This record gives sequence, C-alpha cells and structure tokens, in this order.
Amino acid sequence: MKNKYTYVWVSLIILIFGIIFIPKIIDRIKSGAIVENDRMNLKDNSGNLAFVTLNGKKRRVPSFEFLNQDSLLITNKDYEGKVFIAEFFFSTCPSICPIMNTNLVAIQNEFSEVDNFGIASFSITPEYDTPRVLKEYAERYGITDLDWNLMTGDQEKIFDLANAGFNIFAAKVDDAPGGFEHSGHFALIDKNGYIRSRVDNHGNPIVYYRGAILEAKGSNKEGETEQISILKEDIKKLLEE
Repeated sequence: MKNKYTYVWVSLIILIFGIIFIPKIIDRIKSGAIVENDRMNLKDNSGNLAFVTLNGKKRRVPSFEFLNQDSLLITNKDYEGKVFIAEFFFSTCPSICPIMNTNLVAIQNEFSEVDNFGIASFSITPEYDTPRVLKEYAERYGITDLDWNLMTGDQEKIFDLANAGFNIFAAKVDDAPGGFEHSGHFALIDKNGYIRSRVDNHGNPIVYYRGAILEAKGSNKEGETEQISILKEDIKKLLEE
C-alpha cells in the first residue's frame, strides 16, 4: 500500500512540474533566451563581427609559405594590412569547388577597386595542382585580382593549415567525389590577421561562411546566396576598421 501512495505522490509532483515549468521553458526557447554556448569572444565585437577564439585567445592565421599560380613565393605576410578570404579547394574537384570559386569571382569583381582586399586559395591536391595548372584554372575562372593567390606546396602542411589552423576540414577520402573531402566554407580575416565572423540574433557565431551554394531563398541577386551577401557586407565592415 505504501508503494502505491508513493507512486501517486511522485506522479502528482511530475504533473505539477509540467504544468508550471514546461510552458516557461518553451517560452524561453522561443524567445531565444536559451542559446548555444558562445564559441566566440563577443567582448571585442566591431558592429556585428566578433573574433573567433580558441581557449580564450583570438585566433590568428598561422604562418604559411607556398608557391602561387605565377610560381611566386607567397606567405601570410603578403596579406598583412589586407582583409582577405581563405578557402581550400582543388582544381579537379567535381562537386563544390566550381560553385565556391564562382562565388569568389563575384566577390573579386565587386571589390576590384579595393587595394587592401585579397583572397587566399590553398590547393589540397598540390601534387597535381602545379603553378601551371593553377594558372590555367585562374584564367578559366576569370581570376584577375593580383591579390588572389592560388597556392600549392607540401600537402601535409596544407592539410595542417586547413584542419588545425583554420578548422576547415580537408582530407583524402577515397570514396569521396574526386578522392578528397573538404568543407565548402570561407574564412574571413581582418587586416591584423585575426579570423572574424558575425553573430546571429541570439549571439551564436556563424564562424565561417558557406560558399558552396549558388541559389538560396532570400538572395538579393540571382545566383547569389544569402551567405555570400552577408560575407560582402562583413568585408566592407572590416575594410572600414
């Protein structure tokens, strides 16, 4: 009998909790009061942009040194004082790379008159993507900006730069399209070499910008994603800093 009464009391308590607290929890979720833990430092925001952090430290672009499509040695120092986008791609990619670089060409054309803007593209198949191959690729896509470097070099160093340096996934995967799997994300870097991003209305970071979609609802131009429009706006913000 005692167990029976205990069960009734427990059920009653659960019922009262559900009536009182669950609607409040739902309201908080709808209002955005409950959000993901911040993955960015929001104290140093410039407008809607924040610094990407790791263990409480602002993340900077690591040092790198590779050959570009003109066989010139390019390092991270060549981007000092410039706002730039970083991506990882390969010239024979049959899936997302053509879309990514079509979007980047559109960005290149919009900022063609800006001296302190650039793009850094790192090939994840450097053995095939020699400077000559990358030069032909640049010509095919209409890459004309002198500050857009398509780079090649040691594959392990490029993988390390992608995965550890930028946290943009890249790896050899035999059953993936083209034999490699990689993120279609762009990283945005400010003039001082810090990785930056805007946050959403709830304070959650975008961190990286999706560059692998050509059409999306809410695009303000045909063939342009909302993310690319956001990226252009954020480039302008960093150029004004």
